[in-house]
Amino acid sequence: MSGKVIIFSAPSGAGKTTLVQWLLQQNLNLQFSVSATSRTRRGSEVHGKDYYFLTPLEFRIKIAEDAFLEWQEVYEDKYYGTLKEEVSRMLDEGKNVLFDVDVKGGINIKNYFGEEALSFFVQPPSIDVLEKRLVKRATDSPEIISERVSKAAYELTFANEFDHIIVNDVLETAQQECLQLIKSFLEV
Repeated sequence: MSGKVIIFSAPSGAGKTTLVQWLLQQNLNLQFSVSATSRTRRGSEVHGKDYYFLTPLEFRIKIAEDAFLEWQEVYEDKYYGTLKEEVSRMLDEGKNVLFDVDVKGGINIKNYFGEEALSFFVQPPSIDVLEKRLVKRATDSPEIISERVSKAAYELTFANEFDHIIVNDVLETAQQECLQLIKSFLEV
């Protein structure tokens, strides 16, 4: 029996990764889809667990080999993508595959899987709150934070292309809302 696909997308700092990590601890037969990226590692990130870290050249070679389900050049030479082989393996094992991807990647995956996928757009309460979260995270320079905030305003225009919009103001409320929607989806 093949699994189903659950997609989480959001502007950077909206809280999608926090929600995804919490959902992975629930009893939903979820397997995390580890994305590939050409960006440098942050903090204690581990290759193969947090991301598959590739050089920009290695990433472009895989693009040429059609190895990605979806990919984007999010910033110059900063690629993100989902390896087809990984997703197929997990679905064939009957796992429900959980994605934590950028907005365009989320739309592309939803389009690829159609009704076999449930997509969420995680939205911050405001752009100001988003900026404060990025500063508090202390993983990026002020220039990168400024880029991310500018990009977030653009990404918010895509929210209606997702099955559900989750405003991540109170984390526990957002968690429960996601949990109930996923349980309903998996029961079908």
